[in-house]
Amino acid sequence: MDSLSYEIVQNWLVRKTKAQKLAFIEMLRREFPELRVEEGGFAHCRNLVLGDVETAKVLFTAHYDTCARLPFPNFITPKNLLVYIAYSLLISLPFLALMFGLAILLLQWIGLGGWMLGMVLGLAAMLYVFMLGPANTHTVNDNTSGVLTLVETIRAMSEEERKNCAFVFFDHEENGLLGSMFFASKHKKQMKDKLLVNFDCVSDGDHFLFVQSGKARKRYGEALKAAFPEAAGKSLYFESTLSAFYPSDQTNFPLGVGVAAMRKKPVLGLYMSRIHTEKDTVLQEENIAYFAEGARRLAANI
Repeated sequence: MDSLSYEIVQNWLVRKTKAQKLAFIEMLRREFPELRVEEGGFAHCRNLVLGDVETAKVLFTAHYDTCARLPFPNFITPKNLLVYIAYSLLISLPFLALMFGLAILLLQWIGLGGWMLGMVLGLAAMLYVFMLGPANTHTVNDNTSGVLTLVETIRAMSEEERKNCAFVFFDHEENGLLGSMFFASKHKKQMKDKLLVNFDCVSDGDHFLFVQSGKARKRYGEALKAAFPEAAGKSLYFESTLSAFYPSDQTNFPLGVGVAAMRKKPVLGLYMSRIHTEKDTVLQEENIAYFAEGARRLAANI
C-alpha cells in the first residue's frame, strides 16, 4: 500500500461525527483536488465523487462512514440465510424485552399512552445502540478496507485510465444505506445501465465473494471473472442475488455488485464476524492489492 493508505490506517479510522467526516474530506481533497462533495438527502449525506459519472463505464464505490461500537459483532452469513435470521433475532431479544417491559410497566402507570411511550423508548434504545452510540474506533475491515481499495486504485491509474471510471465514497451506509440511496436518486438516469462495483469489508478473509444483481451478472459476469482471476491462497465465489445476499450499498443500483472478503467454516459456510467491535483490526494488505488491481483491469477492459 502507498503512503496515503498507511496514513488513513494510522490517523483516520474514525469517521462518524460531522466534524470527523469533514476533516477526512479535507484530507482527501488535499490528495485529490478534483474530488467533489455531493450533499443532500435524508440525514444530509456527503458523498465524495471523483470522476465523471455521466461518461464513466464503471463506478467503484465504498462507504467511508464508520459504525457505532456494539457489544456483539455484526455477523453475516451470505449463503446461509437461516443462520443470519436466527442471529439477528437473538441479538434483538434484549431490546424486545426492554421494549415490552417498559410498555407493560408504563401501561399500568399511565394507561394506553404509557404503552405507546414504552414502545417508543424501547425502539429509541435500539436505534441508539445500533446507530447513534459511541463510534467504534476499530474499523480496519468495515469499511476502511473499502476506502483503501478505492485510494489504491486511484493512485495506480493514469489520468487516461481514469476516464473509464468514477469513484464514489458513500456516506451514511451504517445508518441504512442512506448515502447510496441519495446518490442513486440523484443519478438515476446515468446509473440505469451502468455497472457499479462496491467494496465493503475486504481485508479480513481469504474467500472473496462477488454478489451480482441479475442484470450485472448477465452483462458483466464474464468481465468480472476476467478482471478478478484466481489468486494463490484465495477462493473466489461469483454469486447472484438469488444464491447469496450481502447487505450493502450496491443493492440500491440496477447493475450493482457487492464485493467482500469472508472466512469459511464447515456447515456454517462463508461468514463475516468481528465488524462493529474492537476486534475489527485485521488488515490483509494482499487483499487490498488484489482488489485494486482487479478494479484497474476491469476499467481497462470493460
